Amino acid sequence: MIALPDVEAAAGRVAGRIRETPLLAVDPGPLAPAARMWLKLEQTQHTGSFKARGAFNHILAARDGGRLPAAGVVAASGGNAGLAFAYAAAEAGAPAEVFVPETAPAVKVARLRALGATVVQVGTRYAEAADAATKHAADTGALYCHAYDQPEVCAGQGTLGLEILDQTGGEVDTVLLAVGGGGLMAGVAAALEGRARVVGAEPETIPTLERALHAGRPVDVAVSGIAADSLGATRLGDIAYDVAARTGVASALVSDDAIVEARRFVWEEYRQVVEHGTAAAIAALRTGAYRPSPGERVVVVLCGANTDPSDLLSGPTD
Repeated sequence: MIALPDVEAAAGRVAGRIRETPLLAVDPGPLAPAARMWLKLEQTQHTGSFKARGAFNHILAARDGGRLPAAGVVAASGGNAGLAFAYAAAEAGAPAEVFVPETAPAVKVARLRALGATVVQVGTRYAEAADAATKHAADTGALYCHAYDQPEVCAGQGTLGLEILDQTGGEVDTVLLAVGGGGLMAGVAAALEGRARVVGAEPETIPTLERALHAGRPVDVAVSGIAADSLGATRLGDIAYDVAARTGVASALVSDDAIVEARRFVWEEYRQVVEHGTAAAIAALRTGAYRPSPGERVVVVLCGANTDPSDLLSGPTD
């Protein structure tokens, strides 16, 4: 559904709109003693996650194609995707309406409003907010923005893969990143197809990629655990499955305890604050769920940091 030319087109479209995020070389040590490793600090992207890449590409592609209506854009997400679509819409001069559950944290609702979005709270579950957003888009003609399963969104996320190639001079064997709905994985795997492999780290409690690969198609999974706020998709996206199956993406499963410890490790060792979902990639290395070969060149994506840092030392209170 997407391939390298789509990602390259996205890179041209979002140039000057997104940040080139740093690549931090990691000294040989406890993460992977025999591998060469870098941390891709994508949590420093606009709105605190990689999602700005796909949001910009989707909205700008619609605008350039004359498909961005006066009604603006509509999305369902109180998390990273909602923030990114609100930010990109404001930068593109379009109104944004974001549907969130009534249970969404007040701090996230406030941040969405600070970015200029109209926030509509509906129901108690994300699915109810998503249904309301879809209906609103149909009724008003607004551009619907899916968090992870639209071609322009996935291709935009893939610009991170091109950036990694540029920053490493193409000297990379593996990119390790967290997977929820799979938009980031799909874009990066498409960008790196034939040049480097992608490994998706995911919580044992939300194994969207692992279950899809096993079933031969995306399937629903139960959602629970410490990373559900950012990796809480109920199933892998269709685009993500297509790219994963085509390019040989592998799954590495990690426990909630390993995620909590990995998040704390990233802070203590590298002074990087990340959300629990992001820490799944580090957890895969620390637990051996993914073991690099000697000399393997690995880039670990730190994809988001919209988190409360107060529990970094003590662990979560709930």
